[in-house]
Amino acid sequence: MQSDNYGITAIYCRLSRDDGTDKESNSIANQKKLLSQKAKDLKLTNTKFYIDDGYTGTNFNRPGFQAMLEDIEMGYVTTVMVKDLSRLGRDYVSVGHYTDNFFPEHNIRFIAVNDLVDSNDGDNEIAPFKNIMNEMYARDISRKVRCSHRIRGNLGEPLSQPPYGYMKDPQNKKKWIVDTEAAEVVKRIFAMCIEGKGNETIARLLQESEILIPLAYWQSKGLKKGGKKTQLNPYKWNKSTVQKILAQQEYCGDIINFKTYSKNFKNKRRLLNPQENWKVFKDVHEPIIDRNTFETVQKMKAKAKRRAPNPKHAEKNMFCGLLYCSDCGSPLWFNVNHPNTDIKYFMCSNYKGHRGTCEQTHYVRADSLEQIMILELRGLASFLAEDEQAFADILEAKTNKSILNQQKFLESSIDKATARTKEVAVMYEKLFEKHINGIVNEESFMQLSQKYEAERDELKVKIKQYRDELAETESLRTSKEQFTTAVRKFMQMETLTPALLNELVEKIEVYSIEGKGKNRTQRIIIHYRFFGVIENPVKEENVVLEARQGVAVEYLTA
Repeated sequence: MQSDNYGITAIYCRLSRDDGTDKESNSIANQKKLLSQKAKDLKLTNTKFYIDDGYTGTNFNRPGFQAMLEDIEMGYVTTVMVKDLSRLGRDYVSVGHYTDNFFPEHNIRFIAVNDLVDSNDGDNEIAPFKNIMNEMYARDISRKVRCSHRIRGNLGEPLSQPPYGYMKDPQNKKKWIVDTEAAEVVKRIFAMCIEGKGNETIARLLQESEILIPLAYWQSKGLKKGGKKTQLNPYKWNKSTVQKILAQQEYCGDIINFKTYSKNFKNKRRLLNPQENWKVFKDVHEPIIDRNTFETVQKMKAKAKRRAPNPKHAEKNMFCGLLYCSDCGSPLWFNVNHPNTDIKYFMCSNYKGHRGTCEQTHYVRADSLEQIMILELRGLASFLAEDEQAFADILEAKTNKSILNQQKFLESSIDKATARTKEVAVMYEKLFEKHINGIVNEESFMQLSQKYEAERDELKVKIKQYRDELAETESLRTSKEQFTTAVRKFMQMETLTPALLNELVEKIEVYSIEGKGKNRTQRIIIHYRFFGVIENPVKEENVVLEARQGVAVEYLTA
């Protein structure tokens, strides 16, 4: 076994509500102090902390734990140390997997200090029983929490966070008070709905007025709330957000508990509870919307509910997920014309007319796409039938070129990233020596060490990504046979199915229509799986189809 000082000694600390009355002894500070001393006693000097504060032990999808696993996979870690087995987790099957399989497979020394577990000492017969007891403890805590939750919910105490428009009373966290600024927006939304405006129109008007979306508003106030964190435009309201606000009875001053539930203590996913299981307490806090207005809006929404989709159009089109805008790279969304539901089409999801940034619609009909694709595949099938060797040679050349170029790029990228990782490690060691010798002060040391640590983490992610991609290039060697087999399938059936389409095509780029009158053209570029764009020497002439009634377009596919 390699020396423990060769790599990182990962000190893993975790704390959550699972710990009940043990929270003080299990505090992160307490764990760090205990484990740091133990590492020092064992002469394990190259330590790194991985922290999960506020994460349950029954779920292993924790950021600190996952970061530690990534470092283990990259070969940086040689030792994992925890205060006790319950810090690693409270699911005895998963804990056993890591201690009995994952850590040994990666040559990791595992130490649980308080449980006297050290893999260097051999198997510990008591560890499996401790893992079972830890899970039973978590199950018991969960049962008590659920019971307390049920009692508080039945007494009318709000179990959820206050919705947009309310906030917790600083004097009494169990009460909601009106957030005046946000409440005005809620009133405006209800007023616009009463005026007959739809959800999409309301969302657009709020965006034009530069009203912060709820998550951005809470962030501006320094409040931590769950929700999508990747929204680039803090003013871009979604019609679903408007719909949710218009449906919340809490704005009438009511508290509604038990809207959602989880199946068990291991599965934290929230599921919708049937309405008959809700517990409603009316007139608990100050209303933002009067009850008559709220009920009027609900009646309007009930009348405006979309009819059940025609079974003929219920399924998504087979081109969904394959079409991309040539200008902005956004996917094209599938639409059905109303009232003429026979017309199905795609258009750019980022089109500026729909509050996006793309200048053109990139409109294309689904039936036109199908005809174009069938004609293109017939051309490939004809090429294969006429000269199978030439067809194979084109695929072989593309395969070899693709593999060679990709492998060279990835191998070069791995070498560069690995070399830079070593440089960063050397720079960190020199910085540490200067800090110990008093040449670099504490503030400068912290700033530079954080910079090196961030770069090392970034390089670690890149190297793993490059290695994964390099492994995938080997699959390209069998792609020629797979592709030829798929084309032969089409030769036999002469129809296009979703399965065959996805087997052959990686993506389709759709350009905007150019020209006027009889000279209207639209470029459609098909990227086949493994091979990209294939120039077909026996390709027929470009196809001319009717895009709309009385409007013909010539489709250019190369």
